[in-house]
Amino acid sequence: MSDSDRIHGFLARAGLADTPRRPLAGDASARRYERVGHYVLMDAPQGSGEDVRPFVKIAARLEEAGLSVPKVHLADETNGLLLLEDLGDTLYSSHLVRHPGEESLLYATAAGALARLQNVPCGDLPDYVSAMADLACLSVDWYAPGAIPRKTLEAAMAAALADLPEGRVLVHRDFHADNLIWMPDRDGAARVGLLDFQDAMAGPPDYDLASLVRDARRVVSASAEEAAITRYRAISGRGEAEVTRGMAICSAQRNLRILGVFARLCLRDGKTRYVDFIPRTWALLQEDLQHPSLSGLAEAVGELPAPSKARLDALRAGAGRGSP
Repeated sequence: MSDSDRIHGFLARAGLADTPRRPLAGDASARRYERVGHYVLMDAPQGSGEDVRPFVKIAARLEEAGLSVPKVHLADETNGLLLLEDLGDTLYSSHLVRHPGEESLLYATAAGALARLQNVPCGDLPDYVSAMADLACLSVDWYAPGAIPRKTLEAAMAAALADLPEGRVLVHRDFHADNLIWMPDRDGAARVGLLDFQDAMAGPPDYDLASLVRDARRVVSASAEEAAITRYRAISGRGEAEVTRGMAICSAQRNLRILGVFARLCLRDGKTRYVDFIPRTWALLQEDLQHPSLSGLAEAVGELPAPSKARLDALRAGAGRGSP
């Protein structure tokens, strides 16, 4: 069955076969999105490496917890198709370009939604902490192959991760302004629409908070960062030192991983725009490594090269070649 027939048959079941379709901007995955009337079509075809079943599973849990997620109106899990509620276009990232004075409000509200998300059951989800040291090594797999022995970086990252709290919570893993929708007509935590949560796992409580306020794609003001952390701590009851340490560790791991992910998106997938985010990711990593608990990791990462113009140009020149 062709892609066209597969999608047409699915939309016909929903009475939308003749409804105009408009492509929507995608994410870093192989998923495709279209607006169809008052709905959004998610297409994750077989062979793409994507699977819609985790989205359906996590969406049901988050909705039950009172969080705003796209309702699943129709699903064809075999063919990788979902017909979803359209939460609108008001992404945090675009809304704050037009209304920068609302940044602290939006980030504090997002932190409140995050605190609620962390109460969602996650015991059956894969453990993220056990994978974090390996994933940090994407930086030496793709961004700077051979700069540091992989085993050296993995061991240093594992030692740092040992300082994280033992408890696990549901972690979104991409909790940032491009995956949050502002919905001011709703109440409380439901004012934050959540997207791209299908890769949720069980992980450390500070991971998503670090993702939110130490965003590789946009600069979060000091006041908005403080508002978010203050709201989160007020709800969670966790101490400042513990949260600060956990955020530094999680952010360092995340930024090492993202250096590799952005390089891979360029070299393997031909998505050169992600190279533009590498300098900020690097700068955030250097800030993370200033925390006293990360002295060992900082020493190990010391040989990782900065993103010079020559290095970034070389990444762009290799776009789509498939390997570092």
